[in-house]
Amino acid sequence: MKKVLFLLLWMAVCLPLGAQTAVQRDSVLTEARRLKSIYKTDEALDLLSTLVVPDAFDEQVFAEMADCLFQSGDYEGAQGTYFMLSARVPDSVLYKIRLFQIHSRLRAWPQCIQAGREVLQLDTIPAVLNVMGDSFRQLEQPDSALHYYRRFIAARPMNESVVSKAIGVLLDTGDYDGAVAQAEAFLAEDPDNAVIAPLQGVAYYRKSDYDTAATIFQRQEDIGNDTYPVHYFLGQSYWHTKVIYRAEKELVAAWQIDSTDVNLAYSIAAVKSEAVRDFETEVKPWLDKAWEMVQPDPAFLSRVQQQYGLGYYKMQDSWDKAIEHYKEAYRYNPGFISALSTIAYCYEAKKDYKNALEWYERYLKVARPGSPNYLYVQKSIEHVKGELFMQEGK
Repeated sequence: MKKVLFLLLWMAVCLPLGAQTAVQRDSVLTEARRLKSIYKTDEALDLLSTLVVPDAFDEQVFAEMADCLFQSGDYEGAQGTYFMLSARVPDSVLYKIRLFQIHSRLRAWPQCIQAGREVLQLDTIPAVLNVMGDSFRQLEQPDSALHYYRRFIAARPMNESVVSKAIGVLLDTGDYDGAVAQAEAFLAEDPDNAVIAPLQGVAYYRKSDYDTAATIFQRQEDIGNDTYPVHYFLGQSYWHTKVIYRAEKELVAAWQIDSTDVNLAYSIAAVKSEAVRDFETEVKPWLDKAWEMVQPDPAFLSRVQQQYGLGYYKMQDSWDKAIEHYKEAYRYNPGFISALSTIAYCYEAKKDYKNALEWYERYLKVARPGSPNYLYVQKSIEHVKGELFMQEGK
């Protein structure tokens, strides 16, 4: 920075006024670009701001400022600057691409699509076609997404990432024949591709052509594709074709990779059952896994029941319903011990002193002695016992 200041002072003394201004500008731009290159974008912006003149448009200065904002992640600031640049220089592909990128990063899909169309009017750029497809997919417009993916594929047919996206759209929309055809064009050049071949296998599986699906997935396994989808769909295909022992092996292998799919747990149980395995030791444990996975979270159910109970409690004329829900809340979450004293109070409010005493005493067994609620319940027990004595004496 000291060298830059010295240079500026030297120019101020030695150069004519017009030349001095031009050289100063170029020097500041050079230093700002250096700072930007080492990610000191704030310092670069400070320098560039000294070159901004009211009612003057210096494209290079504004372009550098916009790039600093973009590089630092200030997309809103960069967006406004690039919009101004694009309006001033409408034939610039760079400024339109930057706007396109900003809209994509902000997940502003309609604006991204509009900006992308403006780019494509000037130049057919495959990367833009790809993101256009992604944008339409985010907006759940599969036909438009597929249109742009296929335009990309026409330019770069062996890009497995975009080909897989196109196949994914076809699978999602139920066009399984289209998915098979899309995969075939790629697999003609790369028949064992570990991304595209399994997707073609899924298409055949969805078409209920389980023999072909099994052949595809078995080939993938043989060449070392040890992934969840390969084992899962190979197991399911063998199950449908009644090769039960192979189905069991593959489905268990899939479970060892990912044990979060309730349908997989159920499938393993069903396959073992078809193999006439012992129910208690081999089938039931897998059914239990599936059952546990479909059960809602007990803590969440407890909170829901608490809210039911609280609502009826506040009504003060629906004690039975409040009791019912607080009991459920406690059943789902035994750590919610205040439910016990609340249940007791509800019984007390409806003058069922015998049950009130029972639930108050249950609370004291698990509560912390000396706590405010513990002392409150002790006093409540004295009152309830007095009321019971009075009832029994009548």
